[in-house]
Amino acid sequence: MCTVIVSVEPGAETPVVLAGVRDEILSRPWEPPAAHWPRHPAVVGGRDLSAGGTWLAVDPGGPRVAALLNGCGAAAPERVRRTRGDLPLEAAVLGEPPDVDLSCYDPFHLLVADPGGARLWSWDGHGVTEAKLPAGAHIVVNSGWETGEADPRVAFFRPRFASAVRPSARDAGEATWRQWRRLASGAGLDVSDPRALVVRRELPDGRLWGTSSITLVALGGEAPRYDFCPDPADPSSWYQVTALPPAPSP
Repeated sequence: MCTVIVSVEPGAETPVVLAGVRDEILSRPWEPPAAHWPRHPAVVGGRDLSAGGTWLAVDPGGPRVAALLNGCGAAAPERVRRTRGDLPLEAAVLGEPPDVDLSCYDPFHLLVADPGGARLWSWDGHGVTEAKLPAGAHIVVNSGWETGEADPRVAFFRPRFASAVRPSARDAGEATWRQWRRLASGAGLDVSDPRALVVRRELPDGRLWGTSSITLVALGGEAPRYDFCPDPADPSSWYQVTALPPAPSP
């Protein structure tokens, strides 16, 4: 995942709303959100078929969401490297990163949110930092939590998400979700615009890299609402995810 937008409003009916935009090699196989993992039967998320993990996991019983972004820094040694896609699965249940040796992971940012707020852990290959996000709208990108205006995406989208109608976890329809869906879908910007949230480009080796899916999660006092867009080029592809039964044991 390359961009996470999270809005924290303590005391609101829906105190935390999160949007996750996943950018990836478009030929990399994946499956849409479901209860894919027998070891984590309560967790719902999209599954990366190359490594088996996920970029964003939701525990409806928490309710809690954990989102993973690639970070910058020193890569893990090849002989011990593990997939970072396991981290959101664990964190969605635990509410924090698992107590493991992080030196086996490449750099990452892991954002974990529940109705009480949002926290961000960042690992650069040498050390880990933790931050609690204050009230307001925040954007996390591969460089980390961007608090300034240097990133054109942040400068364009943060005030727009901050002023948009807040989605409600209790809204069974589309009324309170329309503005966040439109913004998370790119707000009509061309994919080549330097401010673009939804992107697409051809790499020198001919492969296509771009936005493969978008997620919206609203956390209230009860079960979360979890919306998913499997085709960012088609805003009509948005749908509300239903938590499925646990995946059968192999």
